[in-house]
Amino acid sequence: MSARNLVIVESPAKAKTIGKYLGDDFTVAASVGHIRDLPLPKELPADMKKGPYGRFAVNVEEGFEPYYVVNPDKKKTVSELKKLLKEADALYLATDEDREGEAIAWHLLEALKPKKSLPVYRMVFHEITKEAIQKALTETRELDMPLVDAQETRRILDRLVGYELSPVLWRKVRRGTSAGRVQSVATRLVVDRERERMAFKAASYWDVTGEFITSELEDRSVDTPAFTAQLRTLDGQRVATGRDFTDAGELKKSLRANVTVLTEESARLLIEALDGAKATVGNLESKPYTRRPAAPFTTSSLQQEASRKLRMGARHTMSTAQRLYENGYITYMRTDSVVLSGEAIRASRAQIQEMYGAEYVPDRPRVYTNKSQGAQEAHEAIRPAGSNFRTPAQVSRQLSGDEFRLYELIWKRTVASQMADAKGTTTSVTLDVEGKGRTAQFGASGTIITFRGFLAAYEEGRDQSRYAEHDDKDKRLPQMKEGQQLTAAQYTPNGHETTPPPRYTEASLVRALEERGIGRPSTYAATISVIQDRGYVEKKGSALVPSWLAFSVVKLLEEHFGTLVDYEFTADMEAGLDRIAAGNTDRVHWLSDFYYGKSGSFDTPAEDGLKATLDNLGDIDARAINTVPIGNGIDLRMGQYGPYIERAVEGSDTPQRANVPADLAPDELTLEKAEELMARAKDDGRVLGRDPDSGFEILAKDGRYGPYVTENLELDEATKALPKTKQPKPRTASLFKDMDLATVTLEDALKLLSLPRVVGKDAEGVEITAQNGRYGPYLKKGTDSRSLETEAQLFTITEEEALALYAQPKRRGRAAAKPPIAELGVDPTSEKPIVIKDGRFGMYITDGTTNVTLRKDESPETMTHERAVERLAEKRAKGPAKRKTTRKSSSRAKSTKK
Repeated sequence: MSARNLVIVESPAKAKTIGKYLGDDFTVAASVGHIRDLPLPKELPADMKKGPYGRFAVNVEEGFEPYYVVNPDKKKTVSELKKLLKEADALYLATDEDREGEAIAWHLLEALKPKKSLPVYRMVFHEITKEAIQKALTETRELDMPLVDAQETRRILDRLVGYELSPVLWRKVRRGTSAGRVQSVATRLVVDRERERMAFKAASYWDVTGEFITSELEDRSVDTPAFTAQLRTLDGQRVATGRDFTDAGELKKSLRANVTVLTEESARLLIEALDGAKATVGNLESKPYTRRPAAPFTTSSLQQEASRKLRMGARHTMSTAQRLYENGYITYMRTDSVVLSGEAIRASRAQIQEMYGAEYVPDRPRVYTNKSQGAQEAHEAIRPAGSNFRTPAQVSRQLSGDEFRLYELIWKRTVASQMADAKGTTTSVTLDVEGKGRTAQFGASGTIITFRGFLAAYEEGRDQSRYAEHDDKDKRLPQMKEGQQLTAAQYTPNGHETTPPPRYTEASLVRALEERGIGRPSTYAATISVIQDRGYVEKKGSALVPSWLAFSVVKLLEEHFGTLVDYEFTADMEAGLDRIAAGNTDRVHWLSDFYYGKSGSFDTPAEDGLKATLDNLGDIDARAINTVPIGNGIDLRMGQYGPYIERAVEGSDTPQRANVPADLAPDELTLEKAEELMARAKDDGRVLGRDPDSGFEILAKDGRYGPYVTENLELDEATKALPKTKQPKPRTASLFKDMDLATVTLEDALKLLSLPRVVGKDAEGVEITAQNGRYGPYLKKGTDSRSLETEAQLFTITEEEALALYAQPKRRGRAAAKPPIAELGVDPTSEKPIVIKDGRFGMYITDGTTNVTLRKDESPETMTHERAVERLAEKRAKGPAKRKTTRKSSSRAKSTKK
């Protein structure tokens, strides 16, 4: 007998999982997302195109009524669902319990049109387990129409903003550009941060680190190591740190009277003055240390932590979490709640007791409260599904790759959130040193964890800080007493420069949006994806860098549609949608206030509405919108084919121009760099000579993706008349990183144009070639490729070395080899190229054999060949790291920053 109950969900995966928990009298089918939407205006029926629906598929003249159509690719799905519905005695709409899910359920009801006599139930659950599904069947409800209204209002709002603003951007910036209610604000955040970086001026300052030992340690017979302390005050004044300077590179006005800024000279003179002087222990204080665990995951905190710990983007995180949810491993993944159910708390506490011991279970369950400005739906925090959590070990056979890694992260965070505090002791000490009329005070602190508590399961990641920080966790200070005399073994001067505000990462941008009340759990990932797909933002490593196109779009919106990219206004809009979802605000009045103004209407729009703003827009100077002054008469222009710089030439109508390299971030286009590009542009098109084999001219040119060499094919008129696709293409090759457009020679060019180079063949006779691509040098064998460490290897790698590289297992996906960030030359010891790479735990220097992590005050831009050789030599001298230690080393390596 056929099933008599029809259950409809969004996805086939979800349908398959739910189907396992329902009996034979249930059929579970999937709508595969939304089945209806607003059509494009051209898709409207002919009789509606000239009416009030004609422009937006929304009747803005009366009630903002939308016109929906079944999506063309969903007509077959709707037809199949109607067939199933004919045989059903009841319909269960089991879509997600949020605005989008509620709207899908309503659209299904509208499109399927079940008989009035057919019972229709709204079935909701937050996890896909047998118990949750059985419970949901007995606790059905009616459709939540305010939730549907909120989703519909958001869709209409986005249609109005997009359709009204995008044509303006097409005319004044570039065809294909678009504006969006949330995407434009997110883009502005990234652009504003880049503007801060462009305006930033670095300040130089120095500090001094001292290494101290007690008198008992002078014979080195005691096992406690010497400890380091930082100079805190000098002659009664605090010594400046990076936080004391403005972004203009000046000491903050409020601090100028009582803060000392050390220079290299004053730091070295101080060290001379203190040489040989004893240090006296001043204030010595120990106090208990307690640290609480982080709350369980919300959507935004999951995206942030997955970015920090797993290097997963927001979109990838959400698609992975979606699969985990649909297959019954975690609870619903779109939530801004940190609350755990009683069932989840009991499961956590039982697992903690079993896996870690009774001392790790706090006396009372931990209760977390929501802090999000716009917490909307009544979901729980993201956690493992069920009343008995499956451990990572238990799911390791069913899950692999990123699904396993993300499940493990969620499990750890959930369990840790119900564990006991980490406890320990923090000791701080001040040391007074006097010498040659100078009085210096050094300070040190150390925290020793005596009970790890939740840290045994999980520790929250941290975003990059722009200020140098000293990590004192697990730093043990020797036994001391106030008034005790210590010996200074060594003083080290350290030079620093303040750094600009760090660029947003996907994680920190999600946090910034959430803190401002912009966007909601269901939109964060989509927003970040859209601004990248539109070409407004690109990722460099993990940093989000705005394009010059983004500067033009944001500038136009700021100057002519200021409220739409105002952070507070956008947050108020989100709050308005929340009120509609709660049933506290009428959607028609709210949309009218936005489009026609609070006191306006269709016939008489008020000035504070979008319609009046557009009607009174006036002329927009496209040239001004697409211009950013650089200095010295040089302007950055955003053209139809990309950014370029130009400067007027006295006595000429033709300005001097130069391309801006595609990989040059806006904050890197300094006046000095612009002058360099202008100078290089003079060599653009320089004839290097003729290829002795072909006889063609070889040219050095400067393009958007950097300098390159090419050949002039000198086509005859008949060939030039052919379509471009049928014309012969000249050979081109990018210059290597260590080559310069002004000095590249014909010999260099011919060598570059000889690529790809045949390296040899494998045992089956398949040819191996060395090639240079957009993402760096690589080997190719059929469809199999391997990255090379340096460009020089394109000409030096042998067949034997290539075969050895192919003999190694290929790293795929996120583990695939990345091109080096910087190439620093050859190491004199290993005779191998030194490069800087970006690894799982940060950037590091390597010669392929020895690796050493970049310190917090080092960067690829400032690292020199000499310093890299020193760091690698220091690492080799230490030998391989020991896996287990019973005590700390009695000495630590020193380095002097200059």
